Amino acid sequence: MADLEALREHLDIEAWILQGVSWGSTLALAYAQRHPERVLGIVLFAVTSTFRREVDWITEDIGAVFPETWDALATLAEQHTGFDRTDRSDGRLRLVEAYRRMVFSDDPELVDTAAATWCAWEEEHIRLGGGGTHPVPLPGAHPTVTEQERCLARLVTHYWAHDGFVADWAVPHGAAPGSGLLGGMGRLAGIPGVLIHGRRDISGPLLTAWELHRAWPGSDLVVVEDEGHGGPAMVRAWAQAMERLTAR
Repeated sequence: MADLEALREHLDIEAWILQGVSWGSTLALAYAQRHPERVLGIVLFAVTSTFRREVDWITEDIGAVFPETWDALATLAEQHTGFDRTDRSDGRLRLVEAYRRMVFSDDPELVDTAAATWCAWEEEHIRLGGGGTHPVPLPGAHPTVTEQERCLARLVTHYWAHDGFVADWAVPHGAAPGSGLLGGMGRLAGIPGVLIHGRRDISGPLLTAWELHRAWPGSDLVVVEDEGHGGPAMVRAWAQAMERLTAR
């Protein structure tokens, strides 16, 4: 958020329209709650707020939909960390933390194996709403991993293991402790907003966008029935929302 403020000041912009896609919608909401006087409107696409519920869903609970792929994901973590898939206690090692440790390991072979497995897992669960019909193959032994894939795995696991650092960013103003961005949505009253989400987004179920919309007076929720975590109809809705906001 400090980077966004520095950019706004550098460009001499008094107030602006925010756009956020996927995890970027978390950042946009956090910024807007901190600086509502600088926000003219908000367009969110494939909405997420990085609640712990969302992180646990996309890393563990969604394994009920992709049991074969998730089994491989969990097995690698069990082999190299203290992760235990049967442990559901509050103090357990979460799968996302297990992968964070592996991709930051001093063992380059483990780093590449974990990064390749993580990236394959992300491609697997993201494909359903995007037209993908065939399972994504898991990497074999000694996978070839690009630096981009290593960086992706490190960034994602680092942020998700800390629930997006939302507790540090959110400004609830009277909300219950731990309520995160949802508790601060009243700060956006009077700011026009559009939340665009695909019904088939199994990676990030519609529930989050729905809850945020209900807590945000004056917002619009656009649900695209036949798309997931993005798609051409969602992009069209995004362009239309920006046209409406800029016209105002």
